[in-house]
Amino acid sequence: MSDGPSGDQGGRVDGLDVAVLQHRLARFAEARGWEPYHTPKNLAVALSVEASELVEVFQWLTPEESARVMDDEESAHRVRDEVADVLAYLLQFCEVLGVDALTALAEKIDRNELRFPAK
Repeated sequence: MSDGPSGDQGGRVDGLDVAVLQHRLARFAEARGWEPYHTPKNLAVALSVEASELVEVFQWLTPEESARVMDDEESAHRVRDEVADVLAYLLQFCEVLGVDALTALAEKIDRNELRFPAK
């Protein structure tokens, strides 16, 4: 498979493998006895909460301020942390349900290209 614009190859992005990170998250939860709480419903709720925390970073910013949010190290740190939380819960959700996130995304892009053709 050839490199895409972000340097990705299959499930690898910038040297990180999505499946490896997914399994690392599963081991983290298992080591703490959290698996009984990692139901699809609970993970979907947690994902929504973390996405809301990301939205909170931008809540009262103007469009111009939001475009510069990564210029301030404190704001940038908050954004990176919330993005990580959203991705972690999404990957855990996919792991529990057996969804291949990258395949699901590729298939959705294919459908969107048909649904919304370029002019």
